[in-house]
Amino acid sequence: MESPSITTVPTEVQLIDESREFCALRHSFRSFAFPVTIGFVLWYLLYILLSSYAPGLMGTRVVGHINVALVLGLLQFVTTFAIAAWYARYADRRLDPPAAAIREAQGAVVHAPREAAE
Repeated sequence: MESPSITTVPTEVQLIDESREFCALRHSFRSFAFPVTIGFVLWYLLYILLSSYAPGLMGTRVVGHINVALVLGLLQFVTTFAIAAWYARYADRRLDPPAAAIREAQGAVVHAPREAAE
């Protein structure tokens, strides 16, 4: 006894997800996000490892009561904000225009958050 074959019609979302344009957009996002994330995690782990295994280095005074550990710790914050600004600029130039084109091509009424606020 054979079960009848089930044919499914791809939904609009599935068609968008499988489109060449969306795949290119996803690749563009991943080519930025993954290396930057890996780099930042390695930078953070370096800070943790130095704090754990090189207390003499981290305790070295740079100026007055400011030591290497404090400087590297503050650089973690600077790095975080720099990456956020870099991503915002990257998204404005490389991600938002193709995403808007995909939305327009599909006739979607969904707007990007920035467009909805205007």
